[in-house]
Amino acid sequence: MEASDVVGPIDFVLLEFDPAKADGSAAAALQDLVERGIVRLYDFLVIAKDEAGDVAMVELSADGMGGFHAFLGARSGLVGEDDITEAGAALEPGRAAALIVYENAWAVPFVAAAHAADGEVVASARIPADVIEATLDELDAAEAAS
Repeated sequence: MEASDVVGPIDFVLLEFDPAKADGSAAAALQDLVERGIVRLYDFLVIAKDEAGDVAMVELSADGMGGFHAFLGARSGLVGEDDITEAGAALEPGRAAALIVYENAWAVPFVAAAHAADGEVVASARIPADVIEATLDELDAAEAAS
């Protein structure tokens, strides 16, 4: 396998937000990750759920949705209609969300080296941040009590 054929882990994130409060900071942070080669963007879609519960794709414009217009056209085809429907079901009425599919590009050299050494991933999981934070808080409390 050629190093150029290696793909890092691919994840998605559904970032729900209040469209009226989108200030561009999340878009700027994502742009920084892309520019530094930490992530490679595959898909970027914005969806919205109205007060009646109807879900629709949002067309990005140069001045709207908190600076996310920079990702206009990032569509690989990995996200299908079923994915959009499922993402929409997770939203609260009156909210919008960025559905982002990205490759963890930072991992490509590691994955290539592992493959070259005949290694393979046999398990992988994402530990939610709130679980980590709660566990660390418990450990801190236990340490303080001892």
